[in-house]
Amino acid sequence: MSAPEGWVLGYLLNSLWQVPVIVAAGWIAARMARRIGPELEHRVWVIALLLQVVLPACRLRPGSLIHEIVGLILRGSVGDGGEVRVVVGAGVTSGLSMAWLSNEVLVVVVIYGCSVLYFAARLGWRMVRTWQMERQAKAVMLTGDALQRWERCGRAFGRTAPRVAESDAIGGPVTVGVRSDVMLVPPGFLENIATEDVDVVMAHEFAHMRRRDFLKNLMYEVLSLPVAYHPALWLTRARIAESREMVCDAMAAEAVAGSERYARSLLRLAALLVRGAPDKTLHAIGIFDANSFERRVMRLSEGRVEMRGARRFAMAAACGIVGLATCLSALGLRLEVPAPATAVVAQDAGPARLTIPVQKWDAVYKRPPVYPQEAKAKKDTLNGPVVLDIVVDEAGVPSDVRVKKGLRSDYDESALAAVKEWRWNPYLVNGRPVTVNTTVTVNYFLSK
Repeated sequence: MSAPEGWVLGYLLNSLWQVPVIVAAGWIAARMARRIGPELEHRVWVIALLLQVVLPACRLRPGSLIHEIVGLILRGSVGDGGEVRVVVGAGVTSGLSMAWLSNEVLVVVVIYGCSVLYFAARLGWRMVRTWQMERQAKAVMLTGDALQRWERCGRAFGRTAPRVAESDAIGGPVTVGVRSDVMLVPPGFLENIATEDVDVVMAHEFAHMRRRDFLKNLMYEVLSLPVAYHPALWLTRARIAESREMVCDAMAAEAVAGSERYARSLLRLAALLVRGAPDKTLHAIGIFDANSFERRVMRLSEGRVEMRGARRFAMAAACGIVGLATCLSALGLRLEVPAPATAVVAQDAGPARLTIPVQKWDAVYKRPPVYPQEAKAKKDTLNGPVVLDIVVDEAGVPSDVRVKKGLRSDYDESALAAVKEWRWNPYLVNGRPVTVNTTVTVNYFLSK
């Protein structure tokens, strides 16, 4: 199994369980965030989506991070001018053979790659459909009262001169466009609805334009392609769409003088749209884009008082703690796929050994060697390497550390004392920890 195959397999295995865990944490945080407002709830779900994509690729362990911080602190005790550089050599495992199921792993990786390509192709097709719909739409020239309402709404949302066009490919008003915004409506839609409903439609679509929701939604879909196969991600995407519409509802309701009036207009518009929501194959953002109409109306009718001040800060902090705890748990329980190995037969009698690429297996804690203080004080210093042969047991602890190539006794003792305290993650072969033989090179250098 090659290194790329191992990385893909590790990403896939960890995404299988990490994505639902993040959804559960996102649901808890979103429930708390609702009392603050739809904007924070929407941000919670967007962060959840980003974590679902990024966390399966992260190899950092909380324990190793703490050790690295301690190492950085201890490294400051080396002294002025003294520098120690450490190089870990390639290692060998003994006692067990590695039986990689390369063909089976390759099949899994190929299937996963095909799924990513499928979702990417589907996204591309939807974008093509959207582009064709926009090109084929007929421009609408607003005049009179409608033009005044359009311009007034644009000024309220800080958007100038977006286009309006009619398309028979949609069942309700939608917003499209990356560089320039276009509001698309069904033929005759604006003429067949009440004047106050026109204000609601315009305000909602202008809210999407101000937030750049079309571009953001496209970015979310592209970023989520590596985990697009997972049903839990589909739930996250639905929650993002739902909370996004509630954010735009709140912005639009404020612009048209009240939530109650806005909610009544939504009900009338829903009754008029007999053809339903926009086609799901179209990558467009509209007033009925999310399948959450009932909850949106209920939220508008509740007239809930949002949290402010210290309570708002405390609730936001609680959401952050939930997210941090989830990240640390996901990283700490990460499933590691053993690095690929190349068989090398030992020269002496005994079982075959397997060479381990060092960059795939490194110490989680490295106590930095200290430049010999007595040598610095007497200015009797040496520059050069100390090469150590070490055996790391199944628990990741050095069980035997010996000098293979020394520099001088005080330098050798400094290197031995430090490396004996190093710790590794157990190296797994077929799911079982094995003993590893490797080398560590400590380079001593004293600047003049």
